[in-house]
Amino acid sequence: MLVWWVPCYCFAPSWGFAAGPMMPRRGMEVREMARKLAKSTINRFKVQLKSERARLESMIEELEEEREQAKLNETASERNPDIDSVDGGTMAFEYEKELALVENARDLLRKVTHAQTMITKGQYGVCESCGSAIPIARLEVLPYTTLCVVCSAKR
Repeated sequence: MLVWWVPCYCFAPSWGFAAGPMMPRRGMEVREMARKLAKSTINRFKVQLKSERARLESMIEELEEEREQAKLNETASERNPDIDSVDGGTMAFEYEKELALVENARDLLRKVTHAQTMITKGQYGVCESCGSAIPIARLEVLPYTTLCVVCSAKR
C-alpha cells in the first residue's frame, strides 16, 4: 500500500504537524494504543505459528542429519583438506553455509516459541519495547515478531 504525503500550507502550531495527513516532527514518534486482538485473529496466528514451528523443526532435523551423513561418508583425508586448495575452500564454504542455515533456523524457532508464549500470556501483538500495538499487517508477514516497526528499526 502506497501512502502519499502532500504538503499542506495550513499548520497547527500547537501540534507541530501539517494539517491533512499528519507527519511527525523529527524526534517525535506516533504511537497507537495497544489493542486487544480478536479471538479469531489470535487463533489464525496460533495456526500459522504452529505450522512454522513444525516446518523449522523438520528443517533443523533434516539439515543436521545431512551434516552427520556427510561426516560419515567422508574419509579422514577429505575432512581436513588443505584450506588453500580449491576443494578445501569449497568444503569450508559449504560447511559454514550449512552451519549458518541451522543457526538461522534455530533462531527463528526460538522466536516462534516466544511468540507462542506471548499468545498464552495474552500479550501477543503488543510491542515488548514500547507497549504499542504491532500492526496486523506486520504480524501477518512476521507472526513471530515481538517489536513494532519503530522499535525494530532502532535495534
